[in-house]
Amino acid sequence: MLFNSYEFLIFFLVSFSLYFRIEPRFRWVLLLSASCIFYMYFIPIYILILFFTIIIDYIAGILLEKTEGKKRRFYLIASLVANIGVLAVFKYYNFFIDNLNELNTAFPFLKSKLDYLPIILPIGLSFHTFQAMSYTIEVYRGHQKAERHFGIYALYVMFYPQLVAGPIERPQNILAQFHRTNSFNYENLFAGLKLILWGLFKKVVIADRMAVAVNNVYNSPFEYQGLSVAIATLFFAIQIYCDFSGYSDIALGTARSMGYHLIQNFRQPYFSKNISEFWTRWHISLSTWFKDYLYIPLGGNRVKTSRIYFNLMFVFMVSGLWHGANWTYIIWGTIHGSLLILNMVIKKVFPELKIPTFLAIGLTFFCVCISWIYFRAGSLTEANHLLVGIFSYSPDYFNISKVDLHGLPSTYLGLPFWKFIVTLSLIPILFFLDYLIYTRKYRFFMTLPTFFKWAVYYVLILSVIFFGMYNSNQFIYFQF
Repeated sequence: MLFNSYEFLIFFLVSFSLYFRIEPRFRWVLLLSASCIFYMYFIPIYILILFFTIIIDYIAGILLEKTEGKKRRFYLIASLVANIGVLAVFKYYNFFIDNLNELNTAFPFLKSKLDYLPIILPIGLSFHTFQAMSYTIEVYRGHQKAERHFGIYALYVMFYPQLVAGPIERPQNILAQFHRTNSFNYENLFAGLKLILWGLFKKVVIADRMAVAVNNVYNSPFEYQGLSVAIATLFFAIQIYCDFSGYSDIALGTARSMGYHLIQNFRQPYFSKNISEFWTRWHISLSTWFKDYLYIPLGGNRVKTSRIYFNLMFVFMVSGLWHGANWTYIIWGTIHGSLLILNMVIKKVFPELKIPTFLAIGLTFFCVCISWIYFRAGSLTEANHLLVGIFSYSPDYFNISKVDLHGLPSTYLGLPFWKFIVTLSLIPILFFLDYLIYTRKYRFFMTLPTFFKWAVYYVLILSVIFFGMYNSNQFIYFQF
């Protein structure tokens, strides 16, 4: 079920209304049932995969708390193998077979080609797998007590607002909230609805409008060059930010309306002054997950410099692979790992170097945009072609339009001129609003008379209704 659908609107209204009408001790039943319906709306049979890992991790958590010594490590490994195994089969098996078949083609003396598994990737598999893994790891470390209530634990993994695209919660934050009795609160409802509205605006008004031009260029990469590719890449940077942060806002808002507080996943990442800061602002729940459960166990910053560089590169290559079973994602992760290492080297060699803030932000944003080419392109060949196209000058470099039979400009990146201008104008609007949040200057808004505040809310509502694109565009991160 998509957040940007009428089905979800009805689903949310019904589940929210019932939530405060039933006895608190039965609310977990309502939320778990609602989460099952929400997930089964995509491919119903795949809920069995969730049940499989939930049962294993629930039992593993109790055994981890009861036992000591080597058995604890065994139970942890068993839990992690079960989770990673499911992820490996459904997400990476065909990728592995594809690469193995490529080797077979290059070296005929190897075995014949292997068959692919006829499976579809379960939606949001990487997200709820990582959330489940964080539970058993925290119980193993002694930072979290094992959850005895099976229904509550199942709800921890399946809570529908953040089930398919995060944020990736930690048990210390959300499990305790499921045991708490929430009373209806107008402040929570109003705060939640504002987050939902802001998230919908970013998704259906900005992201989905950007997607039209992005798809036109990236789905036909050899038909475009020069400035067309540069603009499409800029549009994708805005699209993926508004799409993913929009989902996170809706998730946080949906949970907040019922009194639950999820962790913040984005903090205006495109105002980062270096790539290190970018990763403290972008997909925060994932970056902290990798930091706590992979980077630090590898030694983190407590080892010699060369090992730190290795740790960073390894973590970001794994992060790239987490995003998708394609070499483009691995290269994307490698680019970010390289940028982080370069940032550390520059700070070490030039400790007194001061770069003007606007220049540092612009340079960081440029590097992030270049990396997005590999994230969005369908293959390495396409990504390399698009990258070269941006930096290769030709007489038609600045030509972003196509002409009709009469030789007149007809479309701009596949869009009519007025739609292209509207899409382009959304970028400064987004950056202006994000700037107000980034600098906390938005606080003046809270001091305005009620009339003006509601005028802004109505503008957003009307924008979502009349300028939103409702063509069943799923959220980008659902595929991960």
